[in-house]
Amino acid sequence: MPKLTKTVVDRAENLTGRDAFIWDSELRGFGLRMAPTGLKTFVLQYRNLERRNRRLSIGRYGVFTTEEARAEARILLGEVARGRDPMQMRQDARSTPTIADICDWYLAEAEAGHLLGRSRRPIKASSLYMDRSRIEQHIKPLIGKRQIKALRTPDIEQLQADIAAGATAKDRTSGRGRNTSGGMGAASRTISTLHSLLEHAVRMGQIDVNPARGVRRIAAQRRTRRLSSAEYVALGEAMRQVAEQGEDPVGLAVVRFLALTGFRLNEAQMLQWGWIDTDSIAVRFPDTKSGAQTRPIGAAALELVQSQSRIVGNPHVFTSPLRNSHFKQAPDVIARLCHIAKLEGVTAHVFRHSLASAAGDLGFSDITIAGLLGHGARGVTQGYIHIDEGLRIATEKVSQKIADLLDGKAATIREPTAPAITKPAAASPPATVTRLRSWREVQAAKRS
Repeated sequence: MPKLTKTVVDRAENLTGRDAFIWDSELRGFGLRMAPTGLKTFVLQYRNLERRNRRLSIGRYGVFTTEEARAEARILLGEVARGRDPMQMRQDARSTPTIADICDWYLAEAEAGHLLGRSRRPIKASSLYMDRSRIEQHIKPLIGKRQIKALRTPDIEQLQADIAAGATAKDRTSGRGRNTSGGMGAASRTISTLHSLLEHAVRMGQIDVNPARGVRRIAAQRRTRRLSSAEYVALGEAMRQVAEQGEDPVGLAVVRFLALTGFRLNEAQMLQWGWIDTDSIAVRFPDTKSGAQTRPIGAAALELVQSQSRIVGNPHVFTSPLRNSHFKQAPDVIARLCHIAKLEGVTAHVFRHSLASAAGDLGFSDITIAGLLGHGARGVTQGYIHIDEGLRIATEKVSQKIADLLDGKAATIREPTAPAITKPAAASPPATVTRLRSWREVQAAKRS
């Protein structure tokens, strides 16, 4: 057996019609494999701890020089001496799950109810719907093929930056749904989803480390858009105009209901007859973002609900044009109304924020407003807020005020007035001022 050198490898030929080998005389197990096609590859043959023969390819001649291959063989033999199996290590690396594999695992386990969310209950279908959307639209296209073990914090932060810059933005060419636009909000929420699903994977033993830990997420911008009194009036005029032009009355009813109640979009669109409590003038949700809730609505909202037609076999108040499901196109109706009313930046959430702002303008406390919106309890006192008389009064007053604006019956929502600043009256000077006399003056007075 000769020592493998460049000259030996260059001159080596395979005339056997099958793989042939030349083994190095200096480094045991290091050799050259020659295929019948003429391809030459450096290999290493060794025995693992189980005394099984292993033959590992180091690399092709041309990519590796003879000395580079020899140096790599020495490193691999060092691993063998430490009791490791380089071939098994390579196979394990190739079988490491990718981000796409972990995402698919997460979706399957969450749908089966095996994973618990923040409330220590199975992840809600609505949350899972959004997670799936972010996975399919942002995560998989950008890093789906990357192996978990190879991913680092900078890679996750680059993912966030790419989404924010619109790397995954695309127009939907067919089917239902809307365009994927990306942006900072989508980027931050996508990283939150990725971090959460990887935490589940760590806890369930699927991976060892969550590479999204420590990633700085883009701060969410606080939403400040609210409808003014004039904009409510303009919206009401637009609703009456499109009604005469043949707009779907169910869609208009959903938009009006959103404005009167401040409900979340799906809470309004998916409202069911069985949840309506006409005696309490409330909606009893079996489940919401904050769990089961009983939330009051005003008389105007209840009247709107009762004006809807019931469809046999359909439990929803606001039914779809197909009559077998709930109405889903409220955002489109809002967009058309705002175009006519010349309103910008109005979404279903703006109605929610506007109702809260209107309640604040009318003097109601933060705790009462939280009750109006169905926010989760943030403290002991707020945990006692149910449908008490104060909450009923607030709901009715705010809802009726918005209804009057939409119907053109009210001029403005009363804006909060700052208390008058009264300057304290200047102290009146005393009628007489008595001056303290010195000791000399006192003695002179005695002598006189």
